[in-house]
Amino acid sequence: MTHLLNLLAAIALLVWGTHLVRTGILRVLGANLRNVLARSVSNRFKAMVSGLGVTALVQSSTATALIVSAFVGQGLMALPSALAVMLGADIGTSLMAVVFSRDLSWLSPLFIFVGVVLFIARQSTTVGRVGRILIGLGLMLLALQLVTVSANVLTQAPAVKALLASLSSDLLLEITVGATLAVLSYSSLTIVLLTATLAATNVIPVDVALGLVLGANLGSGLLAVLTTLRANVETRQVPLGNLVFKVLGIAIAAPFLSLWLQYARPLLGDVATVVVLFHLSFNLLAGLLFIGLTQVVARWIGYWLPKPQKSTVAGRQRHLDASALATPSLALSCAVREAMHQADVVETMLLGVLEVIQNNDYKLAQRLQKMDDTVDELYSDIKYYLTKISREALSENEGHRWTDIISFTINMEQIGDIIERVLQDIEEKKINLGREFSQAGMNEIIELHSRLVSNLRLGMSVFLNGNVRDAQKLLEEKSRFRDLEREYAAAHLDRLSVNTLQSIETSSLHLDLISDLKRINSHICSIAYPILDSAGALAPNRLRHSVLDAHHPVVANAIRPPNSGQPRA
Repeated sequence: MTHLLNLLAAIALLVWGTHLVRTGILRVLGANLRNVLARSVSNRFKAMVSGLGVTALVQSSTATALIVSAFVGQGLMALPSALAVMLGADIGTSLMAVVFSRDLSWLSPLFIFVGVVLFIARQSTTVGRVGRILIGLGLMLLALQLVTVSANVLTQAPAVKALLASLSSDLLLEITVGATLAVLSYSSLTIVLLTATLAATNVIPVDVALGLVLGANLGSGLLAVLTTLRANVETRQVPLGNLVFKVLGIAIAAPFLSLWLQYARPLLGDVATVVVLFHLSFNLLAGLLFIGLTQVVARWIGYWLPKPQKSTVAGRQRHLDASALATPSLALSCAVREAMHQADVVETMLLGVLEVIQNNDYKLAQRLQKMDDTVDELYSDIKYYLTKISREALSENEGHRWTDIISFTINMEQIGDIIERVLQDIEEKKINLGREFSQAGMNEIIELHSRLVSNLRLGMSVFLNGNVRDAQKLLEEKSRFRDLEREYAAAHLDRLSVNTLQSIETSSLHLDLISDLKRINSHICSIAYPILDSAGALAPNRLRHSVLDAHHPVVANAIRPPNSGQPRA
């Protein structure tokens, strides 16, 4: 029993080491890996090579599948190119199996020692994440040693021999067992390495090992399909297409296992090499055979999983892809795209306000008010999605971006609430009572509305691009808008003094409306603060206290904030 527990613990350690390496690489190089894949869409062979390189680093074709699936789901990569990337990803993970099958046991203590030192010394930095990767590599090498020792002991037990003998001469059972193990361990690489070790220690026959390798390949395809089951249709298409390649490859390779053993085994030497090179040969041949079929398989997948019709609000593509959460930089991009859609809905509401005012369109007002529910729902979804991103995995810049997204969505949600209340006031105080603004008052509202729409679009650009000059321009608009609001409020009071009937009837609504438009503008201008603060372009306090102190020291002390380091909106 003790030896069995030792073997299970060694296998668990191997799985954990693989997980540490995969997540560490994604945290350190996530954005760069994403760029490599995104630039490889022009040529299918280039795409396959990029998939090979990325997966060789990440050590998981499943992780690459999730990244590429997110690209397709966001419309950044065509399905045929993504399938070509996955063919290269399978070759990449098989290459890593060959590397780890070599005797690298002497590196295990070195990697673990250096990795622990780096991780403890600089845990939240890139250096600490590199240490995490080294720890994972060391644990993988150590686990392979422990698997060999434990397997050597277990192979002597009669019960184990009888159990393993039942796998022989049943290829379908071997494939099923290999696929199940790959899904349970979340790594086909782990199962291939384990299989090679067990075969090298005579725990299982070589022909059984090859069947398990085919099953591990099938399991990696199934794993990606299962992981993306709840994602949108575009995201699910890539794993399904890759699974089709896996099934076709296994169907072609299965009848030739005996030929591989007959002709290749005498040339390759030890059993472990036979197993890992079979794994590599299988994926190499699959890549060469199927690289020309990516368009065909993409059409099959498009027929099996057709894309739904999308609209701008309901039934549209959602960008909050759960499969991207493993790569923080990619998850932040998903959140940004969803935040921009939230801003688009807010812009639609804001544009409709003027039409409601001018045409007394009651039905449009009702539709626009319902859109605030969409804004609120998007805010909740984005906020919940961002909370699922590991804050430890974020770099300093990504941490700032995380905060910017939260701040942006809060402002959009509050703008939506203000617009909803404005529309309710217009219904109650203008449409239902049949009142109209004076021509001068209407011109003022049109001018403020036009500036507000322009500022909202500028704010969306600032959030998306982080341009400091545009952020400064947006903040300058806050002062201009405040001056206009005061000027138009004074002009309205002047019209009241000469007893303009229309101004008297709509006075309350007019003043409330320009005040609400000013509040909306303040929320829009708040988008500029994080950008300017990061660039060091914000003064500790925008008030000139030296002047205030000289003339009104009591007033100056009263209005000075307790913490002058925090900018005030």
